[in-house]
Amino acid sequence: MIEKRTITPSSAPNPWLLALEFRAPWELGSVIPAWPFLRRAPTGDGHSVIVFPGLSASDGSTLLLRSYIEQLGYDTSGWNQGFNFGPRAGVLQAARQQILDTWMATGKKVSLIGWSLGGIYARELAKMLPDAVRSVITLGTPFAGSHESTHAWRLFELTSGRDIQEAVNQFDLPSAPPVPTTSIYSRTDGVVAWPASIQAPCSRNPLTENLEVFASHLGLGLNPSAWWALADRLSQPEGQWQHFERRRGLQRLIFPDPRR
Repeated sequence: MIEKRTITPSSAPNPWLLALEFRAPWELGSVIPAWPFLRRAPTGDGHSVIVFPGLSASDGSTLLLRSYIEQLGYDTSGWNQGFNFGPRAGVLQAARQQILDTWMATGKKVSLIGWSLGGIYARELAKMLPDAVRSVITLGTPFAGSHESTHAWRLFELTSGRDIQEAVNQFDLPSAPPVPTTSIYSRTDGVVAWPASIQAPCSRNPLTENLEVFASHLGLGLNPSAWWALADRLSQPEGQWQHFERRRGLQRLIFPDPRR
């Protein structure tokens, strides 16, 4: 397995990358020509998947993503807490209860997907409930490095009413959950510096991996290559999780070589 060294980001993406975030609608439009390929993604086994939205977003932002996952054979739901304005009082407790209720009702572990800030929730909740969580997949989530590695920290303080450093200090964000955890990121992310989404080399934790796609931050949850990666990761049999492989053909073109 090829490893990447851990890189600590010191600043947010440059203004040119931030300007490229306007390409997100075209990423959604690319789902149409990519649909024949997406339909061939590995199908699911019916286990439950909860999707957490990003900062200032609601379940509406993940509707298309959840619809695609549901078509693959998963029991999918949003976080059911309206807009994500940060981990205010009761937010993580309600999300924790949702996972427990789903686990108890189905008798199966739950997979968690989190977009940006939603990925922080997914990772931290999996640390709290490792027996109830099957896997974690994050999209452009800044868990490594300083809060200054993202352009969103001021928006976080505005919407949550909290000092970001105080909020961050409550958790050990760089530490991965004790369950299979995939961080999907893009080097052209204009909101979060991509090194902030890099987990420690897998030699330190064989249940972690970093998976690069070509996408904007705002388009990560609408991007065909990210959807394929999600489908592949969710389909891993429980207890038999393997790292993602760039197979021959189209996948080798879609997913960048980690050695580059």
